[in-house]
Amino acid sequence: MLTSGWKSVSMVDVHGKVTFTLWLCGCNLRCPFCHNWRIAEGLDCFPLDGEKLLDELESSKSLIDYFHITGGEPLMQWRELGALLAEVKILGVPVSLNTNLTIVNPLERLLKADLVDHIATDIKAPPVALYGLPEKASEGLWRLFLKGLKTVSEYGLQLELRIPVAKGFDAWPWVEEALRGIDTDFYIVLNPLVGKPLTNPRDEIWCSNHCWPSEEVEALREKLEGLGVEVYTNHLAEGPARQTGVP
Repeated sequence: MLTSGWKSVSMVDVHGKVTFTLWLCGCNLRCPFCHNWRIAEGLDCFPLDGEKLLDELESSKSLIDYFHITGGEPLMQWRELGALLAEVKILGVPVSLNTNLTIVNPLERLLKADLVDHIATDIKAPPVALYGLPEKASEGLWRLFLKGLKTVSEYGLQLELRIPVAKGFDAWPWVEEALRGIDTDFYIVLNPLVGKPLTNPRDEIWCSNHCWPSEEVEALREKLEGLGVEVYTNHLAEGPARQTGVP
């Protein structure tokens, strides 16, 4: 399994929770705003030392709420991930998975095996703009994302639903569609997209046009609160992820 490292105690990866966070490499999307794009493209990656990871996790487990896996897209390596999570479960540590929910069958295999306790995902809207892929592919992946939301609901997992808010787009039609497919406990975190100097986005030109939104954030917040949804906003964006565990 390829990783870019881990952080034994993190307070920024799941809202209101302390996590031990592992970054896995590879992704099936090419989001132009992504600040972990080097991880997503398999750069700066190395084989995971599973024994070392599990030793550190066991030492940290009294301090954390979740073992959190992010990326990239962790389900690109779902077989290896499943084997690791089986070991994590032996340690008695709850698992949080950050996934784009478009790789649905592997997701369901992990959920069926009771290897995941919490899901974090993004509503990337409009998908044609935020997935960074051709229109037809983006539309197909959006349908898979909706199927992924239904799968999470069927297993009754708590869901952290994040919305990366971009400047110049009306995300609401897709947000509404996604919310209609959720039948499990969830809350929403609004993440205004930021660029340099705080992050190193994949596409700097795209980000110069669409990062640093203002009224789009408040418009979404007002609509979501009007529906009675629990909403949080990240007012201070974090910079590029810092990992440890690198040889």
